[in-house]
Amino acid sequence: MSPTTETLTAERILEATEEVLRRHGPAKATVVDVARALGVSHGSVYRHFRTKAALREAVTKRWLDRTSEALSGIAAEEGRDPEARLRGWFQGLFDAKRRKAGHDPELFATYSVLADENVEAVGEHIDDLTAQLTRIVEAGVAAGAFTSADPAATAGALFHATGRFHDPCYAREWERPDVQDEFDAVLDLLLRGLRP
Repeated sequence: MSPTTETLTAERILEATEEVLRRHGPAKATVVDVARALGVSHGSVYRHFRTKAALREAVTKRWLDRTSEALSGIAAEEGRDPEARLRGWFQGLFDAKRRKAGHDPELFATYSVLADENVEAVGEHIDDLTAQLTRIVEAGVAAGAFTSADPAATAGALFHATGRFHDPCYAREWERPDVQDEFDAVLDLLLRGLRP
């Protein structure tokens, strides 16, 4: 089936946009390039995304949502020991960021630019991640494994304290051979502070 005979969906447009961004970078990629990759007119793309900015925001959100969705499974593992769950969640976040930065550095650089453009989408992503962490901290408090008077504030503090291992501005450091040891040491310290 040729691209023009397939149903044009928002998901197909986002996939094509990601590929165009990978090839051309955020400065040169245009809606016309996306339409050309799909074999449709740029007007067809605009029927799904009213502006270029809306399209770029949707691509950014899609990228961030992949990480949130993967981590939500860990956050929901209620039968798992809260400390192991918290450690697994942060390891999952760190691994996801390292994988994105290391396996596709061009696209990672592109998304770093898009994230700077779409502060609201990034803020929603961080809110979602800290809400997941809050659920883990609350479960730890309920099980007697953690102590916290305010699980939401604790979750926010944990997220910020580990920023070096998930904030894209530190991506170059993630390639160092001792970075996993440093990550483990920070997490050990934080977990010790959570114990009653």
